[in-house]
Amino acid sequence: MSDTPPDRLATNPRSPHHDADVLARGIGIRFKGVEKTNVEEYCISEGWVRLPVGKSLDRRGNPMTMKFTGEVVVWFLDATADGDSKG
Repeated sequence: MSDTPPDRLATNPRSPHHDADVLARGIGIRFKGVEKTNVEEYCISEGWVRLPVGKSLDRRGNPMTMKFTGEVVVWFLDATADGDSKG
């Protein structure tokens, strides 16, 4: 498996950008300089993340999300445990 995180990844299994193997490794995400743990989906090349909005759910039981644009930095959490630096 590559040491480079995918350009786009989603936590929702219904999404075409979902990859359970990558999510099992653990992903760290820094958005606009702040580390986020509640990201539902991200795209590095387009510079956006989807974050849940409050506790509201859609009709399928998924969290309602909003797209925010800005600098997105992604790394594997298992790589930082080996001593690599973030980013």
